[in-house]
Amino acid sequence: MPVYTEIMKIVGFKSKNAVHKLVNKLVDEGALGKDSRGRLFPNSLLGEVPMLGLVEAGFPSVAEEAVLDTINLEDYLIKNKSATYLLTVKGDSMIDAGIQEGDLVIAERKDEPKIGDIVIAEVDGGWTMKYFRKDKKSGAAFLEPANKNYKPIYPESSLNVAAIVKGVIRKY
Repeated sequence: MPVYTEIMKIVGFKSKNAVHKLVNKLVDEGALGKDSRGRLFPNSLLGEVPMLGLVEAGFPSVAEEAVLDTINLEDYLIKNKSATYLLTVKGDSMIDAGIQEGDLVIAERKDEPKIGDIVIAEVDGGWTMKYFRKDKKSGAAFLEPANKNYKPIYPESSLNVAAIVKGVIRKY
């Protein structure tokens, strides 16, 4: 999101106070939100989409189309907007987890991952996405790929988990 000075230029206001009033109105209306640092984020980008029912992924069955409900995809995919971001996947080390190159992953900043979580982590100065694991004997944390062609990553000096993957978006 743009900062107040940029908004001022975009909308043609002559003062930051006018931008402040506009932003507060948009926050009150629910169009924008503010995180704990006061940074702006959009509250809803996708709107609601009709939910029609189920589709068989096995044997075909008779289906009746009826609007059962609507769902806001953003609310469904993102629980904590101020701590969530998207990353584009590069590489194939998580292919067996259903995460392919070019997919977007929804990552949420969290302090403590659980064993088995897919994490975004800095290991020995480089960033990667892998399963978070702990050695059964030593209790030492390591990262495990979801592709048999890659080996687990045991940190030599540091392993810092920045976020936990909460979802995957793929466009066909």
